[in-house]
Amino acid sequence: MVSFRSMFNPSRRDGRNEFRESLLPRSRIHGDVQSAIPAKRVTAVALRLKYLVENAVPCELKETQITRPHSEIITRSVVQLAREAGGQEDRACVVFCLLVCLRWFQRQAVLEMFDADLNNLRAEACQVIAKLIIESHEDHDYLFQEVLLKRFSILKNGKESAPTNAVEKAVDLHATRVIGSSGYQKCIQYIWKGWVAQDLDDPMQFTSYKHIANKDFWVHFDHDRIRAPRYQNMFQIVVSVLYLTLYTISINTINARGGIDVEEGILYLFTLSFIADEAGKLWKVGRFHLSFWNAFNLTLYALLTVSFVFRMVALTHPMDSDQRMRYNILSYNFLASVAPMIWSRMLLYLDSIRFFGAMLVVLKVMMMESIIFFALLLVVIIGFAQGFIGLDNADNYREDTYFVLSAMTKAILQSPEFDGFEDFGHPFGLILYYLFTFVVMVILLNILIALYGQAYSDITENAVDEYLALFSHKTLQFVRAPDENVFLPPFNLIEIFGLIIPFEWWLPKARYARLNDYVMQILYSPFMVVIAFVESREARRVSANRARGEADDDETEEWEELQGELDMEAEGWSKRVATTVPDVEEDRCCQMVRKLTKEVTELKRMMGAPEVQNGDMDPRERDLMEVGSGPTRGEE
Repeated sequence: MVSFRSMFNPSRRDGRNEFRESLLPRSRIHGDVQSAIPAKRVTAVALRLKYLVENAVPCELKETQITRPHSEIITRSVVQLAREAGGQEDRACVVFCLLVCLRWFQRQAVLEMFDADLNNLRAEACQVIAKLIIESHEDHDYLFQEVLLKRFSILKNGKESAPTNAVEKAVDLHATRVIGSSGYQKCIQYIWKGWVAQDLDDPMQFTSYKHIANKDFWVHFDHDRIRAPRYQNMFQIVVSVLYLTLYTISINTINARGGIDVEEGILYLFTLSFIADEAGKLWKVGRFHLSFWNAFNLTLYALLTVSFVFRMVALTHPMDSDQRMRYNILSYNFLASVAPMIWSRMLLYLDSIRFFGAMLVVLKVMMMESIIFFALLLVVIIGFAQGFIGLDNADNYREDTYFVLSAMTKAILQSPEFDGFEDFGHPFGLILYYLFTFVVMVILLNILIALYGQAYSDITENAVDEYLALFSHKTLQFVRAPDENVFLPPFNLIEIFGLIIPFEWWLPKARYARLNDYVMQILYSPFMVVIAFVESREARRVSANRARGEADDDETEEWEELQGELDMEAEGWSKRVATTVPDVEEDRCCQMVRKLTKEVTELKRMMGAPEVQNGDMDPRERDLMEVGSGPTRGEE
């Protein structure tokens, strides 16, 4: 059996440093890991790039002038100069430094509100340059190993920051333009498939899975292949479907006597494994692990735990007693109330599908926008509630507090009740309730609708990049998992109670690691058959691609069938196309100006005027002359 550690080894996550600005769980790499390039030199490259961007974008412009293809601001000369900011020796850290500059400009926009638009525009320029540099690399091995996955540090307050790479940095900063670049996504796909992973012996290096093209079924029949993010995701989907099935059976098979049947017992065991998994990640990763879905899952698990506790309390009472029946019914009430959350939980594991992924991004942004609404609503509710309770206390006797709170809640849910306020501190109670209903239903709810509409339009306009950012986030969450041995729920209970507690504290590390391998081999053996089948089939395609000299993940499409047989240039078709189609790199006016510039220069030369040396020209004029001196499509 081929050992996974001989192919590539994910890092053991036991470092203690965290990026405070990180939006994802930071992997626990070795504490003695150093930047691939000295932090002082990386910081110097970042400062050069910051100076370049500040001069390239000296004032506020339209964002389209920066982001459109063939921009007159981010020209090829600017991109080339950015590529040379690190010289030949430090050129690998340029993309990482551009992301550092992105964070600097975003931070500067917050600190200097008067220049927020300008700094946000410069941050966007950093993304545009980084994307162009990534897409200009044709050597994917160099792009993956040196540019995107090599870890670098910068100086922060005189100290080196925790090493990180451009892939993680882009996701942490939500740099959707960089994430959406072709080279970045190709790297993410390799990580997703498990074709590239972190080396255990050298956390600074990412190594390739060397059996990609091996067609042998048994080579891929290895439990450590479960480390690949796509297989972890597949396993979690299978477990979630089983979890949903167990819940459906449990809620439809009521035990009137209060006993726990097999399905319900397994359901609670699964819940315990999920709680242990969340607690372990929260303990090792810290508060950066918390997110919307973590809070959602923890709420679900808490309700199921309450249901289990009431079931245990019911079992302590005599059979057929009223107390046992009451606690049993209460347990089933809690169990039934989590049905919407159980089904909604499936969306968490379907976000790798584009449709569900885009909708989840919209939902997440809407929830964030709701914070503004609920903050305003809380202030309004407290103010009016105090007024209503004050009217209720006017006669030194409070009796309508529940009625007031109920009526206010109905007004928020757009079902106000005005009848009860006719005799409630007349006429002040009715006037206050009319005013409260108007503020909530007309003003605040319309603000919420406007916020939701704006959030939806912002996401849908950039839906592809947002989905790719979500997918990259999901992939890196698997890569940054803190456990060295991947025991996914519910198998983590076996790890905790069958390995860690009885063996880890006294068994030698080598023998304990071997014991873990044996246990994982047994537990994942059914799933390993599927993995081996999938990878052995993929190996045939990879072998065929390598025989043709193509990339490992290439697939031959219909329009590529005659690619090697049809010669457009020999047929003269390419020349006819070049002379017919318009030049879309610039508008017609710019083309005429460039042509006129060329003719004026030629006229000056014929008249004997002194020639202007390139060194005396403004760089932008030099770019204009260089482009103007080239042949147009018609001249070609």
